[in-house]
Amino acid sequence: MVRKNLSISIVKKFIPARKSKSRKGDNGIVLVVGGSYIYHGAPVLSSIAALRCGTDLVYTSVPKINVTSTRAISPNLIVIPLVDQKLTRGAVHKLVGALPINLDSATIGMGLAIQEKNALLLLVKSLLDRDVRLSLDASALIPEVLPILANKNVVVTPHAGEFKRLFGDSPSDSKNDRIRLVEKNAKKYGITVLLKGQTDVITNGSTTYLYEKKIPAMTVGGTGDVLSGLVAGMLSKNRNPLESAAAAAFINGLAGKAVQKKLGLHITSMDLLDEIPIVMKPFDKIV
Repeated sequence: MVRKNLSISIVKKFIPARKSKSRKGDNGIVLVVGGSYIYHGAPVLSSIAALRCGTDLVYTSVPKINVTSTRAISPNLIVIPLVDQKLTRGAVHKLVGALPINLDSATIGMGLAIQEKNALLLLVKSLLDRDVRLSLDASALIPEVLPILANKNVVVTPHAGEFKRLFGDSPSDSKNDRIRLVEKNAKKYGITVLLKGQTDVITNGSTTYLYEKKIPAMTVGGTGDVLSGLVAGMLSKNRNPLESAAAAAFINGLAGKAVQKKLGLHITSMDLLDEIPIVMKPFDKIV
């Protein structure tokens, strides 16, 4: 087992250079599926985070009740309405039919109301069958999805409670026990796990990256949604799920540290979005 603490020099290797002659779409096309009557902001935070980390196009799919507010927040988002208020099989069939054929990655679950578990499984399988790299969060983290994910390009991003729901084990307060538990489940199910916490644990079961944040301001709601968007954005350009998840966690943390330094303990997740391009400048490469 290889364990390393994340650093700028490591993460620089995980973020590909941009070709000077690249065209729209060459630097990533991302789908975000989330939102509900109550949680309208979560998929917006994920979508803008994906754009801010250098993704060319983001398609944001939200329930039709959220479409107007989502479009109003940012003209940069391409909004695809889900035909139902919650995720249903019918909504999934229509969504999959409306997606671009060259979609690179997707993140699913932020604030998403799911009416049928089978609808989520259908969406995940349909995207994986099209070789779309996936990041799953929040309501998408259910144990029934695990058999579909094995040995695919998938990242799951649970906090401790979601980890227990997904894997059946509760992470310990002991740092070493926590790391071993995450590694065990990542290896068992053939996926990359990013366990969020004071120290983020990112592992595929054979290599583990650790990122100690110490950013108490980031307990504010929505920082995990920003992270999910960053994971999908990184996955759209780097097919390696472990490297993409590690880079996303590191950039999310850098943005959080910068915002906390400016605003103290009074930040919102929207503040992170404006900071992402600034903290990513040292990682920019053009070839």
